[in-house]
Amino acid sequence: SDSFFIRASTSTNGLNFAQSSIDLGAYVDALGKSVLRIHNISVQYGAPLELPATLTPNEDGAVAFQLTTQSQSALVDVTDRSLIASGSLAISTDASAVTTMDESMNISPQQWTKGYLVAVEQIYIATDQTFDHVDQVAIVLECTVETLSQSAAMALALSQQ
Repeated sequence: SDSFFIRASTSTNGLNFAQSSIDLGAYVDALGKSVLRIHNISVQYGAPLELPATLTPNEDGAVAFQLTTQSQSALVDVTDRSLIASGSLAISTDASAVTTMDESMNISPQQWTKGYLVAVEQIYIATDQTFDHVDQVAIVLECTVETLSQSAAMALALSQQ
C-alpha cells in the first residue's frame, strides 16, 4: 500500500519529562488484523527558526525524545521493549558562541530492514532536556498499514502493551 505521514509533537515542560499520546485507532485494529508499519521518522527540535540563543557562556545541554508503545514516566533506554525510536540534540557553548551541535538517533525504524510494526492503538512521544531552551519536539512518521493474521496481530499487540 502507499505510504502516508503521521505528524505529532509534544511541548517540553522546562526541565521535566513531558509526554503526549498519538492516536493510531484509525490505522490499527489487532482484532481486525490491521497493523501499522513505521518506515522512517524525522525529528524537529524546537519551533521553526527557534535557536538556543539564550544559552549562557560555557553551558552544555541536551534535549532528547522517545517514541514508545507504552506510557512512560521518564526516558527509557533501548533495552525497554516499548521503545520504537529515540534520539537527542546536544549543544555546547564557549564564552562567545555555540561550539558544538550534534543530533543523533539512538534507535529508529529506518535502521531496520523492514521498519517497525505497531499493533497498539496509542503510541507516545516524550521529551526531556537538561536545559530549558527548546519548547517542543515534533516528529513525522512515514507509515503503511498492513494485514497480519489475527493471532499474529494480537500477539504483537500484547507484546507492545
